[in-house]
Amino acid sequence: MKQIEAIIRKSKFDDVKDALHQIEVNFFSYWDVTGVGNEKQGHVYRGISYSTTDIQRRYLSIVVSDEFLQSTVDAILESAYTGNVGDGKIFVSEVIEAYRIRTKENGQAGIN
Repeated sequence: MKQIEAIIRKSKFDDVKDALHQIEVNFFSYWDVTGVGNEKQGHVYRGISYSTTDIQRRYLSIVVSDEFLQSTVDAILESAYTGNVGDGKIFVSEVIEAYRIRTKENGQAGIN
């Protein structure tokens, strides 16, 4: 099992959610987060200067079986992409065990 953590633009969340549902990844958690990015200069929009040092993003946490890993990462990469600075990051790590509290199932059965 793998845990996929993705930090994406809030404006792309619905696209990412739809892409995940299309590949049958129907359960994941998400949070609104603020982070600091690499870009140090502000942007001007309609004469108002906006700081880009504190960036509003959405953080997704998804646990999938090993066979769903690549399709899940690909779905996020395609649907979150704008080609601009600040599209986000994806991190993948190993999950040792998973349990479903209601049924006490563990392993693969615990995440499906």
